[in-house]
Amino acid sequence: MPKITSRAKRLRIYIGDTDRYKGRVLYQVIVEKAKELDMAGATVFRGLMGYGANSRIHTAKIVDLSSDLPMMVEIIDSEEYIKKLLPYLDEMVQEGLVTMDDIEVIKYGKKMPKR
Repeated sequence: MPKITSRAKRLRIYIGDTDRYKGRVLYQVIVEKAKELDMAGATVFRGLMGYGANSRIHTAKIVDLSSDLPMMVEIIDSEEYIKKLLPYLDEMVQEGLVTMDDIEVIKYGKKMPKR
């Protein structure tokens, strides 16, 4: 099976699951924008417990299912493509944290990337 190694950027967007942009679920809008920009891929993770700048703990306990759980959208792509998304995040994310770091990617599979 072919293996490709390369350098890339990892973008992580930390938000809450109740965050909205123009009335829509924010993490969904971010993923749809990444797809529209032809980015390599995006994954959304829901946290079971966490806290942020307001120091209020959010948890997924049975008695507290309606709490604002932490969400993370992770996107891995070239720096060029990550930079295309950043201006949209400036507009969409009202409260949250965005991190970006350099990573090494090892891709396995039969399908070769289109770029």
